[in-house]
Amino acid sequence: MLSVHSFTFNPFQENTYIIANEHNDCWIIDPGMSDGNEENELVNFIQSKNLKPQAIINTHAHIDHILGIDFLVKKYNIPFYLHEKEYPILMNAGNTARMFGFQFDGVKASPVSINEHKALKLGEDELEVRFVPGHSPGSVAFYFKTGSWVISGDALFAGSIGRTDLPMGNYETLISSIKNNLLNLPGETRVYSGHGPSTSIEIETNSNPFLQ
Repeated sequence: MLSVHSFTFNPFQENTYIIANEHNDCWIIDPGMSDGNEENELVNFIQSKNLKPQAIINTHAHIDHILGIDFLVKKYNIPFYLHEKEYPILMNAGNTARMFGFQFDGVKASPVSINEHKALKLGEDELEVRFVPGHSPGSVAFYFKTGSWVISGDALFAGSIGRTDLPMGNYETLISSIKNNLLNLPGETRVYSGHGPSTSIEIETNSNPFLQ
C-alpha cells in the first residue's frame, strides 16, 4: 500500500509529494524545492523514514514543479519521468523563469517518457496514468485505486481548476480532461493537487464552480 507525504515549496506554494511503499521504496512527484533549506527539508524526511528514492515522476513541467529535479537526480542517481508532450514546456523553463523575474538555467536531466496507456509500478503497487491536458499539453494525473487517491497536478484544485493562459494551455481541453478523466473516478477518491489543500472527487463534482 502506498502512503502519501506532502511538502509545500517555492514562492509559488507548490505541492511536492513523496509516495512510499511498505518496503520504503519511494517516488518523488513534482519536486519544487527552490533553495538549500527546501532541499534539506525533503532530504531529511527521506533519511528520517529510511526511504529509498527510485524515480522522479512529474505531472507536468511548469517551472514551479521542476526546480528540484536536477538536485534529486544527482543526489540519488534516479531517473526523471515526464510525458513527452511536456518536453517543449521543459525546454522553455529558462525563459519562463525570466518571465516570472528569477534566474533558472533549466533542467539538465533528460526525461524518460511517461505513457498514459501504461501503468507505473513501484514494487507491487500500480499507479494508473490519466491524461489530463489543458493546463499544459502533456499534463497527467496519477491514480492509485487501492488507496482511493489521485495526484492531479495543476488540473484540478479544491474549488478551482488550473490556469490556461500560459503557453499551450487551453480552457476547453482542460474542462474536458477533468470531466472525462478525473470526475469519472469514485466520489470518495481523495484529490492531491499541485497547490492548496486536498479535496475529493465528490466535493468537486458537486460544488466546484468551474465544473457545474
